[in-house]
Amino acid sequence: MKKITLLCLLSFVAIFSQNSNILFENTTYSFGNMPTNVQTSDLRDAYIQWKNAFVDTNCTNGRARVKFDDPNFTVSEGIAYGMLLSAYANDKELFDGLWKFYQSHTNSNGVMNWKIKGCDTVDGQNGATDAELDAAIALIVAGNRFGNSGGINYHQDAKDLIAIMKQHEIEANTYVLKPGDAWGGSNNTNPSYFAPGYFRVYGEFTNDVQFWDNVTTKTYEILNANLTVNNAVECLVSDWCKADGSYSDIVPWAFNSGKSFYYDAARTPWRIATDFIWYGKTEASNYLKKCENFVGSVGGLDNITAGYNQDGSKIHTFKDPTYTGSFASSLMNSGQTTVDNAYATTKNLTSTAYFATTLRVIYMFTLSGNFFNPVSGVLSNEEIVQQQKDVIIYPNPTTNELRLVNFELGKKVKIYNTLGKEIMTTDVKNSNMELVDVSNLPTGIYFINSGKVKIKFIKK
Repeated sequence: MKKITLLCLLSFVAIFSQNSNILFENTTYSFGNMPTNVQTSDLRDAYIQWKNAFVDTNCTNGRARVKFDDPNFTVSEGIAYGMLLSAYANDKELFDGLWKFYQSHTNSNGVMNWKIKGCDTVDGQNGATDAELDAAIALIVAGNRFGNSGGINYHQDAKDLIAIMKQHEIEANTYVLKPGDAWGGSNNTNPSYFAPGYFRVYGEFTNDVQFWDNVTTKTYEILNANLTVNNAVECLVSDWCKADGSYSDIVPWAFNSGKSFYYDAARTPWRIATDFIWYGKTEASNYLKKCENFVGSVGGLDNITAGYNQDGSKIHTFKDPTYTGSFASSLMNSGQTTVDNAYATTKNLTSTAYFATTLRVIYMFTLSGNFFNPVSGVLSNEEIVQQQKDVIIYPNPTTNELRLVNFELGKKVKIYNTLGKEIMTTDVKNSNMELVDVSNLPTGIYFINSGKVKIKFIKK
């Protein structure tokens, strides 16, 4: 009994150590309503449960993978989802392992082959564009949270990956998003890959706004055409379609030949919700209103089931977080009670499947303010001085107060969150050591800015 107790204790200590750096921002988005019933413990529990169930850290060279429904396999989409989650959760060790896994399985175009057996055997060649889309955003977040001066320059890797997408996963001259680097375009695309909020971020991040605005415009053109051409009920886009919105004839292997709102299209409400909460665009709001109407037509979020035909008829009668959480995200353009209920429903509906479990955590992050825009006013890590010889802050991380040493007398000290929002300001009254009370700040990552001095610190 003593041995069993000791083993359990050691296991608990190991798990706690692996997750001790997890931090949540719970930021307030510029647009939409936020739930008032979020508990940080919900997010931490959901993240750690996902991590324990689906992350394999036994690959060589510090690599980690996300196990697919068949745990012997990994898909690029899962690696990118894991990168999003670990970046937003401040889990650097896992993020680095997943990115190393991605990089160890790239094809000649520089994108990850979409399916891997075990840690090393390619089982499905060439890329799936949604993986690149999510991985690029995750890399930008990682650069903001972890810095770019260590073993990985996350921001440079993000720029390189965005350039690869531009060259290989956007159809030349049409701005149609291809479903992979080796196929598709105007003759076949996947609306659930459309991430207009991401595209706007890429444009700002790479100073290539016009190109990515063109991709965004085309995205909404295709979505709206798909709904119109196929007489769809409200927001129920199809899994696959042509650029004119009609059904594609080259995906006969897909469920119902890609004509239904099924496990691909299920992600579309969440993708568009991201564009709305980050940028507040009218075209996003219009689509989310359609989603709200559909949820209302079935009697509320609790009645959302797994899959619909575009005429609104059900495919299955069971509930699945893949759908429920996506529609919950779309309701952030609704009233407070609706948003609170959306978060509670997403939190309470669980699954043991890879896809549903992973997306549920992503949806919870989105609803709770932990899927923030990575370029919205964030202080660049290239501008941050971690510790200068003559300017010091400590302790870091801190719980209650910061001690500022050798800051210029009379200078204002401003503290920002990761969204670039000013949280508090004070004057330096003692250059030898100024005490700053940060006990009331929520747990998270912050930046001190005083003249040319920019230092990152963590509030525990």
